[in-house]
Amino acid sequence: MQQIDPNSDLYSADLAPVEASHKTWNWWHMTAIWIGMAVCIPTYLLASYMIKSGLGWVEALVIIFVANIIVTVPMVLNGKAGVDYGVPFPVLGRAAFGVFGVHIPAIVRAIVACGWFGIQTWIGGLAFYAIGCAALGITPSSGLSLGQFIGFGLFWLVNLYFIWKGTESIRWLESWAAPILLGIGLLLIIWGASGAGGFAKVLDQSAQMQRPAASLQTNGNGIDLVLTPLTKDGATKATQFQITAPIQTEWLPMTERYALGPEIKPPITLQFGHGSHISNPVKADFPKPAGSPWDQYLFWLTAMVGFWATMSISISDITRFAKTQRDQTIGQFLGLPGTMLLYSFVGVFVTCATLVMFDDILIADDAPWDPVSLLGKFKSPSVVIGAQFFMIIATLSTNIAANVIAPANAFANLLPRHLNFKSGGLITGLLGIAICPWWLLNEISNLLIFVSGLLGPVLGVMLSDYFLVKKGRLSVADLFTSQGIYRYTSGFNLAALIALTAGVITALIGYWIPKLSMLYTLSWFSGFAVAFVVYWLLMRIQTQNGGA
Repeated sequence: MQQIDPNSDLYSADLAPVEASHKTWNWWHMTAIWIGMAVCIPTYLLASYMIKSGLGWVEALVIIFVANIIVTVPMVLNGKAGVDYGVPFPVLGRAAFGVFGVHIPAIVRAIVACGWFGIQTWIGGLAFYAIGCAALGITPSSGLSLGQFIGFGLFWLVNLYFIWKGTESIRWLESWAAPILLGIGLLLIIWGASGAGGFAKVLDQSAQMQRPAASLQTNGNGIDLVLTPLTKDGATKATQFQITAPIQTEWLPMTERYALGPEIKPPITLQFGHGSHISNPVKADFPKPAGSPWDQYLFWLTAMVGFWATMSISISDITRFAKTQRDQTIGQFLGLPGTMLLYSFVGVFVTCATLVMFDDILIADDAPWDPVSLLGKFKSPSVVIGAQFFMIIATLSTNIAANVIAPANAFANLLPRHLNFKSGGLITGLLGIAICPWWLLNEISNLLIFVSGLLGPVLGVMLSDYFLVKKGRLSVADLFTSQGIYRYTSGFNLAALIALTAGVITALIGYWIPKLSMLYTLSWFSGFAVAFVVYWLLMRIQTQNGGA
């Protein structure tokens, strides 16, 4: 077999095939790394986004589980090449996209990962902020504050430390963190059930999280303000309310319906109160017409698939260290779907419990949907500091494995002779700041749908190339030379780029053309399918015409 040229401009030690003696990850290591990645605050929040949109908790969890089964299948298929040839995604992608064309999907994947890196770092920074507030005895701010940005900076530096330690530190971090984090999740379920009156009573609260705190309805003579804040043991927790916009009223006693005067025009902003407790402002407007529930199911199914869309195309960055195909297959199916289901349930259950346990939570929007906010409600500094420390470990274990390895390799692949994993990781960290994650967090569902449209076609091209076109046979030496069989046309495989473009257009066109909105709702699936088929057809034509 032809030897790899170590002097090639496409070669570096970090991108070279992993030697057999260094393939040390068994099925448990693969499971642990997925537990470490999946047990994170965004996973805890996933079901809450669906419940806020009107879905029940069972529907939300079923969608999460099905979506992760779906995404694990191509994850395992794409991970096969990593085990077979020991190369990371930017090198593996050279076979399909060309030795230079691979930069297009690799950098797109890297930018997406940088966005997630920023989001996770912001969330981890909030844990540092909560620790600081507990230690200093001050109340955490509900809005953006200087302290939150200081916490963000501290957690960013912790991530950079592990980046500088290199990839070998990841297995240690994940193996150590995974069982502890699962244990914390189970303890949270026990705590919620014991403190809120039992398992069934807690889950009964989920219906309250689905409805808005206030809405508008027309009556024969005008408009009524319908008030539905949280209840406890059959009684409304709020005892008064106040309209704050478009005009401000005095505090009024709670009622189910309040007739608005002609001087008050929708939308309405109001607050609820009980003693010294005042809710955050909420807007009341007329309910939107209900659409088909299947449209909502498909929207969220695609969003949940998009949650791990980045990992599905770059999974070879991890599976290259696996001992066998059996290890990577068992490890991924054990680690991903089950952990996502369990920890999403933890998020739903604990949030429901807080509706009963904390009297200052008057509306569902004020519930501590994320564990950092929940732990901030405890008064004991030692409890807050200890628990937030584990939240930091959870977020760190996800961030390093899911959001650093792939972009670091992608950036290193741009200039293999000048950039390595560490410098690529530093670029990732800087871009994670530049994307302003404190804004991205509030747009997570739309972000995930958009990401699905971009990355589904990349995976479609890669799987079509590896299994249908090349039938699992690659020339490793040619992956590391710009003059080999993967040069195609000046380093770009035009068939792959055309298929990628067709897939992206198919996936995203429904965003601009309402009649094709279903393609956008199913962006990951539609983009994947079109790119998969178009690439296979173009490569067949190219082969029949005597092309590469």
